[in-house]
Formats: sequence, C-alpha cells, structure tokens
Amino acid sequence: MTSDAPVIVWLRRDLRIADNPALQAAVARGAPVIPLFILDEDTGWPLGGAARWWLNGSLTALAAKLAKLGTTLIMRRGAPDKVLRAIVQETGAATVLWNRCYEPAVIARDKAIKSDLQKGGISAESFNGALLFEPWELKTQAGNPFKVFTPFWRTAVSAPAPRKPLPAPKKIHGYGGKVTSDVLTSWKLPPVKPDWAVGLRDTWIPGEAAAQDHVDKFHEETVTEYVKSRDIPGETGTSRLSPYLAFGEISPHQVWHQANHWEPGAGQAGFMRQIIWREFSAHLLYHFPQMPEAPLRPAFADFPWTRDKKALRAWQQGHTGYPIVDAGMRQLWHTGWMHNRVRMVVASFLVKHLLLPWRTGEDWFWDTLVDADLANNAANWQWVAGCGTDAAPYFRVFNPVLQGEKFDGDGAYVRRWVPEIAGLPDAWLHKPWEAPDMELKKAGVVLGKTYPAPIVDHKTARIRALAAFKKIRTGD
Repeated sequence: MTSDAPVIVWLRRDLRIADNPALQAAVARGAPVIPLFILDEDTGWPLGGAARWWLNGSLTALAAKLAKLGTTLIMRRGAPDKVLRAIVQETGAATVLWNRCYEPAVIARDKAIKSDLQKGGISAESFNGALLFEPWELKTQAGNPFKVFTPFWRTAVSAPAPRKPLPAPKKIHGYGGKVTSDVLTSWKLPPVKPDWAVGLRDTWIPGEAAAQDHVDKFHEETVTEYVKSRDIPGETGTSRLSPYLAFGEISPHQVWHQANHWEPGAGQAGFMRQIIWREFSAHLLYHFPQMPEAPLRPAFADFPWTRDKKALRAWQQGHTGYPIVDAGMRQLWHTGWMHNRVRMVVASFLVKHLLLPWRTGEDWFWDTLVDADLANNAANWQWVAGCGTDAAPYFRVFNPVLQGEKFDGDGAYVRRWVPEIAGLPDAWLHKPWEAPDMELKKAGVVLGKTYPAPIVDHKTARIRALAAFKKIRTGD
C-alpha cells in the first residue's frame, strides 16, 4: 500500500461536512477520500418510517454538497463488515475512519469491525462527533455514572469547555478509481403506497444547510422568549433542531458554541440546558444499555400494564376525546414531530390514564418521529413512566384538561390539529363533554360522532394509576 491509498470515511449519524472529525482527519492525510454510507438494517433498532423519509433527504443533500467539494458519496446496503471489506478490496484503501455511535448494539459491532480491519492490516480509527463529552468523562464524586440530571448538568457546565467546532473543508481530494454505488432511489426510503409523507415534506427540509438556518432563526426570533414560549405548543417557541441533531446534520459542538456567544439570559441558559439533557440521555444509554427495552427500576418489571388494543389505537390516531392529547398525536402523524410539552402530556396519558406499557409508546414514537433517537426516546419514556433513573414522581399524572387550558389557553394548537371542535369557545375547547348542548350545536359538534367522547374518565383513571404505582412501590 502506498501513501496515496484512499481513506474511507464511514458516515452514519454524522451527515454533515462541517465539524466532522472523521472527515477532517481524512482530508488532512492528503490521500483520496471515499465518503461511504451503509444502509444497515440488521444492527440495533432499524429506522422507523418517518426517519427513513428524513434519511433520504439528508443523503440527497449530503451527496450534492460532497460533489461540489470534489468527491462522490458512495452508498451501499448490507452488513457493514462485509461492505467495508469489499470496498477495501475494490479500492486498495488503507484506512477506515468514522465517528462513534453510542447505541449498545452498534458499539459491539464497531469494536468487532475495528478488530477485523486491523487484523487485515487496515488502519481503523474512530472519533467523537456526536457528544460534547464522552460518556466515561463525566462521573459522580464516587466515580459512578450520573443517574440524576441536575448534578449531571452542574458537572457538565463546570467541566472544561467542549472542543470548538472544526471548519468545513474547502475541497476534498476525491477517489479517481472505479467504485460502485447504489442508487438512492433503489432503497425506497420514502413511502409510496400510500404516500403519507406529504405533511413531512410541507414541514421539513433535511440537510446541513437547513440545520444552520434553524439555529440562526431561533437565535434571531425566539431565544429571548424561550423559557416562556417553549411550553406553548401553538407558538414556534422551540428550536426544532432535534431531527438535525439526530442525523448529525449539525453537531452539538456547533450548537453549543454558537449559543454560548448569544446574549446571556434565561432563554440562552434554558436552551443550553436542553442540549445537556440530550447529552444526559446519551450517557444513560451508554452506562445502562438495557434502557430501551427494560425499566431501569426493577420493580417496574411487574407493573400491571393493560393490553387494550382499542385504547392504543385511539391514542395513536388522536381519537381519545381529550383535545390536547389528540392534537399532539395528529401533529406527530402529519409532521413527524410533536411539541415537547405535548409529548409529556400524551406519554403520561398512555402510561397513566390508559395503563398501557411505556414500551408501546416508545415503539410508536420510534416509527413516527423524524427525530427518533434511541437514547432520547428511551430515557424520556422511562422518565414519564416513572421507571427511569431520574424519573417523574409516580403520583404526577398530567391532567390533559388543565394542561390544555394552561399552555393552549387561546386554543391555537387544538384548533389547528382538531378542527372538528374548532368552533367551540375557549371555555369548552379542552373539555367539550362539559359544554352546554347549545354550544355544541352552534359549533357543529356531536360527541361520539363528529368527535369522540373521552375514552376514560380522568379522575377514575388517576385513581387506578395511583393504586397500581403504589402497589409496586410498596411491594403489595
């Protein structure tokens, strides 16, 4: 092998040019660079439908950007070890570089691939492009991983500052030889029959450029009011960066250092705290790899969950009879995203009002969210269910009526996503079953026909939930 042997940059959840440590290291070597994306559908959790749609757009944007810089994105489908071995043989590549992922199954696979490559005389090296801190860097005073967010946050902000983002290469020395690539359309990532992605296309533009646009717009228009507006689902009060971070179209280092230069205030601090919450979830997954599939509090293994398929379907379709819950579930289906405050409400409704397993909700979110992230999804569902390390107290049962009245007082959110009750006055919008018959008639609402009656009574469901949670806590 000569010094001109190409370098393979194996791209995964880092679909960007700027602040890409593996790509930066490859370019610095001066050898031809082969950017490679492998569609691996057998390791860990296969992408859900909404995430597959996003991936298609993200790869399209990345391929175009790489082409402008002088190289071609190679796309292959299959087992990564076999694909890498094949491309090494086809091109004579001497080095494979990648940025680390922290999902349990992926860690095990990557270790095996690195060992296999090195045994074959191929240099293999990985980098941190996904987290501000490696999971083993932040520890309690006793040397253990954090299980509670607040001390994790304090330790993170008092630690040495995360490295500064790396600049985007101005040019990439592409590989001049022949190497075959799949055609992206052959992967059939977007839905076709039926095409349910119309709302996703109307809402999102995947890609690195769009990610930066979101940061800039959030800074210019929203951050000063972030602490207040982030809880109002009818307003654009959040950054909506989650899918871009999930696919690595922007790095946490880029977001952190940009935010660090914004005008100090509650909005800036609150936003940076959310970046650290993402970090906390990733660290939890690294130290507790069972988190996506098993409760971190063992007592919850015996929780008396129900198996009500009809109730689950009503929740999934946004037909529970509780407007704020239904609005959230319909927003999710249409856009692949749901406001954070409403995510907590709908999750609490599933596990506490309906007593359906949190894993059921986790699976549904995984399939329908464009920002589906294994660590965030699992950690947040366990938080709401009360079975995580740093969990909501078991007696906290969100009242969907009060949540709607408090955070959607003018009804902007519910009226958008539940238009069949939009004509109701604010006083009855979040509890249409209590509205006088005259008001229902004026609004054209017929409970049980044009809009469902509540599938459970809040007070009854709360009493049932508290009894079930108390039973496992006391061991009765």
